[in-house]
Amino acid sequence: MAEFRVRVSTGEAFGAGTWNKVSVSIVGTQGESPRLPLDHLGKEFNAGAEEDFQVMLPEDVGPVLLLRVHKMPPAMSCLLRPLAQDAWFCRWFQLTPPQGSPFLFPCYQWLEGAGSLVLREGTAKVSWADHHPLLQQQRQQELQARQEMYQWKAYNPGWPHCLDEKSVKDLDINIKYSTAKNANFYLRSGSAFVEMKIKGLLDRKGPWRSLNEMKRIFNFRKTPAAEYTFEHWQEDAFFASQFLNGLNPVLIRRCHCLPKNFPVTDAMVASVLGPGTSLQAELEKGSLFLVDHGILSNIHTNVINGRPQFSAAPMTLLYQRPGGGPLLPLAIQLSQTPGPNSPIFLPSDDKWDWLLAKTWVRNAEFSFHEALTHLLHSHLLPEVFTLATLRQLPHCHPLFKLLIPHTRYTLHINTLARELLIVPGQVVDKSTGLGIGGFSELIQRSMKQLNYSALCLPEDIRTRGVEDIPGYYYRDDGLQIWGAVERFVSEIIGIYYPSDESVQDDRELQAWVGEIFSKGFLNRESSGIPSSLETREALVRYVTMVIFTCSARHSAVSAGQFDSCAWMPNLPPSMQLPPPTSKSQATPESFINTLPPVNATCDVILTLWLLSKEPGDPRPLGTYPDEHFIEEAPRRSIATFQNRLAQISRDIQERNRGLALPYTYLDPPIIENSVSI
Repeated sequence: MAEFRVRVSTGEAFGAGTWNKVSVSIVGTQGESPRLPLDHLGKEFNAGAEEDFQVMLPEDVGPVLLLRVHKMPPAMSCLLRPLAQDAWFCRWFQLTPPQGSPFLFPCYQWLEGAGSLVLREGTAKVSWADHHPLLQQQRQQELQARQEMYQWKAYNPGWPHCLDEKSVKDLDINIKYSTAKNANFYLRSGSAFVEMKIKGLLDRKGPWRSLNEMKRIFNFRKTPAAEYTFEHWQEDAFFASQFLNGLNPVLIRRCHCLPKNFPVTDAMVASVLGPGTSLQAELEKGSLFLVDHGILSNIHTNVINGRPQFSAAPMTLLYQRPGGGPLLPLAIQLSQTPGPNSPIFLPSDDKWDWLLAKTWVRNAEFSFHEALTHLLHSHLLPEVFTLATLRQLPHCHPLFKLLIPHTRYTLHINTLARELLIVPGQVVDKSTGLGIGGFSELIQRSMKQLNYSALCLPEDIRTRGVEDIPGYYYRDDGLQIWGAVERFVSEIIGIYYPSDESVQDDRELQAWVGEIFSKGFLNRESSGIPSSLETREALVRYVTMVIFTCSARHSAVSAGQFDSCAWMPNLPPSMQLPPPTSKSQATPESFINTLPPVNATCDVILTLWLLSKEPGDPRPLGTYPDEHFIEEAPRRSIATFQNRLAQISRDIQERNRGLALPYTYLDPPIIENSVSI
């Protein structure tokens, strides 16, 4: 007979406690104990509780390998269904033998209804480090169970694959929103919807009467950035600055040679460049930049309220004044085919001609951003990373412990998007210029061009040639965050992988990378995405890319959506008249009539307001309350990472105090660990 002490920690979230009965079996090298009830007088396992139990083993099972946890509803629970389905969130078990040090078994999972769960002692182990057959078997069985639970499906041809579930109601409890987050989400959406309904805006299918009338909707929800946008949206400097620090800061690139299909001349831009220089001189200096929305050429467009919508594929040439002056637009062509029906619009043109051309560019930014920068890069790819992590890495794997905080709620929000956003009859279908068909076509086109370097920020910045353009805070803050994540990942990899060979020999790691390549990037070798990893350096780069994509990149392109669109003319989701084919035709009336109708405007603004802010239950970048790592070395690395992020935040806030429009989207306390909204 041997007496063990069992300490159990229950989570603090609403509903984390349970009325069910819990018992454990201790698995050792020489056998497995019978079920040992964890029972006191009164109720156990209340939310936030840590409780001690004494259990007696009738026979010695040898050195402890595993802890099997059993959860059963109480007697007569068949009469009370809530008791039978009662969920419990277990944080961890601690097992103290008669002699020796205690064993800590991290859990951080929900157990719903009757069932069993196998836990391992918390030391992280790669696949080649497990030698006992029972531990090897446990890894395989855990992955087999998760691969059955989380399966892939092809949602649309040419898209990354996704989780095979139709509704968030069908999701496993461990990947669902918490009760608090779910309630806040629907309360926010409900209150906003009711406000729009009361004002009669969601049912009004006609055009806006004037810009002044649009101010009614602008008062819906104000932010300082939205108010700044309202005050400055017509200014050339603000128009250009949004390519650097707006919601789509990933497209601008340095221009050393004008595209042949964009025939800008010296005479066209002389008024902005000034005397003593030329286009060729500025191209050679590297002071010209290009934003090319060519991927939108001949894209499928939508029908809203029975009216066909229109799209453009503009090219925008920008000029960086010497001495650190503001970036300014030089010329805009609204198609990829120059000619008499595709004039090049200039700042010297009539006010309404120039404003309409800039507004067409902003509409292209909306389409490109929502379909590609946001949906594809910042939701669909993180879902691939999440699903592969759940399917290919067991809980004890150091990469699982490192990555699991960066997958929190991603499968929930993406499943919800497939229910409520990108399906017939919902907002993308009803209220955007491209609709579901255009979004799908755009993603298919982009997947053929997508490459690894575009997902790795330092390489992306170099490839686009924007290392030294002033005032590019997305670049500045993003590189700081990337560097902090990279150092953190490098330290963790260094702890568990002593050599390149140890990376090559980790079959679970290789299966994880291979599944991301096949299911996320559709086996396209031209993408440069690796299908296997051979070195520690390659592993660090890859994991850094995954964490950055799931956290900082999503924040940069998601958190500012409402700020940019609250004043709709700054970011119109659709255009109701075709792009102009000549100059001197635009008027205030034609400008208003080109913009989306009232109901579509409000539908999109409401949606982006909802999707720009976490609905409670946040976990900022580097916040790891679920302590999957128990060893001292990774804990030190986590603390160092958190200190680096805190210093980055202080630096950002100090800089922002001197800016008329602070750039906050990459301030670490604003960045969520994962894609969760």
